[in-house]
Amino acid sequence: MTTTQGPTHREAMLEKLADLDTEHAKAVAGGGERSVQRHHERGKLMPRERIELLVDEGSAFLELSPLAGWGSDFTVGASVVTGIGVIEGVECMITANDPSVKGGASNPWTTRKVFRAAQIAEENGLPTVSLVESGGADLPTQKEIFIPGGKLFRDLTRASARKEPTIALVFGNSTAGGAYVPGMSDHTVMVRGRAKVFLGGPPLVRMATGEESDDESLGGAEMHARTSGLADHLAEDERDAIRIGRRIVARLNWRKATAPPAPGSYAEPDADPDGLLDLIPGDLKEPFDPREVIACVVDGVSRGNAAAFDEFKPLYGTSLVTGWARLHGRPVGILANARGVLFSEEAQKAAQFVQLANQSDTPLLFLHNTTGYMVGAEYEQGGIIKHGAMMINAISNSTVPHLTVVMGASYGAGNYGMNGRAFDPRFLFTWPSAKSAVMGPAQLAGVLEIVARTSAESRGETFDADGFAGVKAMVEAQIEEQSLPHFLSGMLYDDGVIDPRDTRTVLGICLSVIENKPYAGTDRFGVFRM
Repeated sequence: MTTTQGPTHREAMLEKLADLDTEHAKAVAGGGERSVQRHHERGKLMPRERIELLVDEGSAFLELSPLAGWGSDFTVGASVVTGIGVIEGVECMITANDPSVKGGASNPWTTRKVFRAAQIAEENGLPTVSLVESGGADLPTQKEIFIPGGKLFRDLTRASARKEPTIALVFGNSTAGGAYVPGMSDHTVMVRGRAKVFLGGPPLVRMATGEESDDESLGGAEMHARTSGLADHLAEDERDAIRIGRRIVARLNWRKATAPPAPGSYAEPDADPDGLLDLIPGDLKEPFDPREVIACVVDGVSRGNAAAFDEFKPLYGTSLVTGWARLHGRPVGILANARGVLFSEEAQKAAQFVQLANQSDTPLLFLHNTTGYMVGAEYEQGGIIKHGAMMINAISNSTVPHLTVVMGASYGAGNYGMNGRAFDPRFLFTWPSAKSAVMGPAQLAGVLEIVARTSAESRGETFDADGFAGVKAMVEAQIEEQSLPHFLSGMLYDDGVIDPRDTRTVLGICLSVIENKPYAGTDRFGVFRM
């Protein structure tokens, strides 16, 4: 008799990556093949084509939140592309409307995605380049856009006040509130015969004032360059606008707060990053050693790096691995879950480690795979709440940059303790193997069953276990779906789902971006319950 073997860890991960590629392809497709073709026939480029010409040749573009809006009624990607790219040697936040999706109109997920991009630009001191072609708000959902949407203009003007340059390249319509993007940017470039920037188009003007006008006299690029003065540069076509945009960035006299490591000053990881596909089990109940992950991500042993990873308190609180390493030549402190559950020892160890990182101004990297803090009478009596609060206190008040990667489970308060989205890490990425919720689907459904049974018995009724089975199965399926990375990324609870093999590169880009703005650790924390 033969037994059927399940998929290997690698096979399971490759299957998840194939699913991820399918979802990313939906974002790249924008409004669909016909819409893209129509824009190409008009001589227009798509947002990613514009970005490819804008960034330095051969440099990486770190796209952010590509699955925004996944699972909603809106197109995956939310009709805008955001990300970090290098322009003339300067790391910039780039936003680009996708005109193939309803003319680039903004829906509720568009605004959330753009707000997140603005937050990243502010925290890391980045210039912002806006590639504009949008018909304004998606009118059927204006109630969800209009009031919060003003934050976009506030963010642009505050960035300028912080001396973080803002540049607008206008390729097409920039209507109504969207007209204020070029209006509030430090530098504005408009494409002749294409850019149209006005608060109200000809139909609205006719309705409001009775005036008859055409697009060009009302808001054309040439009018704004010659008459209103809104356009600083008049480009002949899209490629010329991109060329001018690159020259503007080249003249910013931009200087990073921290000098980057010298080329060749660090070694590649001691373990091949491709091996990450073999490490992560399909069943998150199966443990794995995060030290093997760390070995695939951080710098290896070299003349200036005697050990790839110097572990801190290795014999204490062993289900949380902490220690020091370098990544692309930059120092990091790492907190990584080893066996899922966090006990009091792990919480106290984490709090001390975070304090040490703040003393030495060292950024922190959190690698999640936790089911949360331990429960039960013994652990409650041992102070798990106050020790968990100590860990969360330290992380909440830490002022060094935080980076987070959710590798596997991220349940309950463990999500908070390991610096989840609510704690504003500079960047947060997930792997396709990740799951996050208040608790696991089976546990949550089981808790609901216990509550329902207890409630029935308290009323003197017989609990119908068979009848509740359908409810339990439905709840478990719903929680499972809402725990998956596509769903969470669609909600913008991360900055993107990434291939584990790209983790080192992605984190290297993030650590470089952080260097655009000074940072320092703190010695001020809230009251620790001892």
